[in-house]
Amino acid sequence: MKLYGSTTSPYVRKARVLIREKNLPCEFVVEDPWPDDSPIIARNPLSKVPALQIGPDNYLFESVLIVHYLDNVDGKPLTPKDPAGYWQAQWWQALGNGIIDAGIARILELRRPGDKQMPEKIAREEKRIRRAIDLAESTFKGGEFLVGRTFTLADLVMGVGLQYTDFRHPHDWRNRAPRLAKWHAGIARRKSFVETLPPGFV
Repeated sequence: MKLYGSTTSPYVRKARVLIREKNLPCEFVVEDPWPDDSPIIARNPLSKVPALQIGPDNYLFESVLIVHYLDNVDGKPLTPKDPAGYWQAQWWQALGNGIIDAGIARILELRRPGDKQMPEKIAREEKRIRRAIDLAESTFKGGEFLVGRTFTLADLVMGVGLQYTDFRHPHDWRNRAPRLAKWHAGIARRKSFVETLPPGFV
């Protein structure tokens, strides 16, 4: 397998963290999806990352699908098997992906020329992130993991989402969400997270 993407994309990072957690044989190839002649287009007609090569001229795209595939490819999914745990993990992943989506929308708006930016758009995305973190804090009762007693995709996606917030929209969310902050500090120390930090992350 080969994973194509950028080193700063949180969508790509979800897959990279999972690959390390599961010790999957998968090469990471850095490619930029933005140029009109990007090689990513041959792997994903949407010209987005990540793209995962699973065979000759056989590619998966969209991070949710890729993470689902990687979680099941070795027959040892990190997804809880019990119905309650399964849906709790799905809920947390949806919230984490929403944080990532809002962070991406915010940074793309900030990269537009100053006279073209929409301050209300930036503010809206920041409010989305804040509300998601507040909901996570009020839902999480504390502990080492978000669902059950083992690391799941809930921890992976929320962990990546919050670190992307720290990377692109740094602000003091931890004082507002102390239980979440304590959980996140433990997740961020995992080798899979440390080894995939984006360049320039402090």
